[in-house]
Amino acid sequence: MIIDSLWRFLSYDIGIDLGTANTFVYLSGKGIVVREPSMVAREKKGKKILAVGKTAKKMVGKTPEEIEAVKPLEGGVVADFDAAEAMLAFHIKTVHKEYGSFYKLPRPRVVVGIPSGVTEVERRAVQDAALAAGARKAILVEEPMAAALGADLPIEDPEGQFLIDIGGGTTEIAVISLGGIVVERCLRVAGDEFDKAIVNFLRLKHGLYIGLPTAEEIKISIGSAVPFKKKKQFVVRGRSMEKGLPQSVKATSVEVREALGPVIQQIVRAVSEVLEETPPELVADILKNGIVMAGGGSLLYGIDKVIAETTKMPVWVADDPLTCVVRGTAKVLEDEKLLEKVKVRGGLK
Repeated sequence: MIIDSLWRFLSYDIGIDLGTANTFVYLSGKGIVVREPSMVAREKKGKKILAVGKTAKKMVGKTPEEIEAVKPLEGGVVADFDAAEAMLAFHIKTVHKEYGSFYKLPRPRVVVGIPSGVTEVERRAVQDAALAAGARKAILVEEPMAAALGADLPIEDPEGQFLIDIGGGTTEIAVISLGGIVVERCLRVAGDEFDKAIVNFLRLKHGLYIGLPTAEEIKISIGSAVPFKKKKQFVVRGRSMEKGLPQSVKATSVEVREALGPVIQQIVRAVSEVLEETPPELVADILKNGIVMAGGGSLLYGIDKVIAETTKMPVWVADDPLTCVVRGTAKVLEDEKLLEKVKVRGGLK
């Protein structure tokens, strides 16, 4: 206990949303200090880290043969352990250097949000990566719980709360009551699948090959789940599949909505399945309280309306949905009783 108290004086407590698309870091007493893409650029042979975050993301699809830009996580889980460790170590050292006093050491206690549907091996990989990156203690919290806390939902009340968290690699759908998850579904279908759907659509319809970063730009600019009041266009530049030469086409919001439709329907079907499994008393609570959406995918225009029409329930998007999970880890860091209640157990340290 004395040693732990000493370490808390010598180092910060950190909350991390280790997402497939973005990484957010909350520093105790400072707020959210890191908002960076989950991307690492490194040498292929020596694995020397060249860039992390925004700088690394700019290199995607543009690197010479000896350099690679990799995503440490795929589908919400660690796909490249070395890259995940390097990225976490970079952020831990950076925040201590930029925001720390002279006596602060980069040996923090870390709370990390993880998908609810991962295996114990996948959980262990996240925890080991955090410890290898310099954390003295790594505590895992399921993302639906963290997102619900970040959205200011009263998760400890006996009333049911329905949360949908659409991230980059996973969509978390959960019914929460009395501080626990009653029914949940973790889909490996989310923002990345939206991007891939746009890539495939343009290849099939226009014979145009584009990269995922361009697809993400298209999604953000003219992507939607319902029609816009006025049709939008986006000039897409890529490579012609037929001639192999540069080509530009005008993609419309109608086409992009058509491309995204099947992916959106997968999420909507999963929401309906979770509602079917939810106890009747909790369904009554959800009908009164509404469905809450978090994560970057909830910013897709009209997706809340599609879910509301399907479920016949009110749906609202949380304030600053991108940071719900990391704000939830911040609340857990500041409340030891809550931490004990929501942390992942099952053999982990």
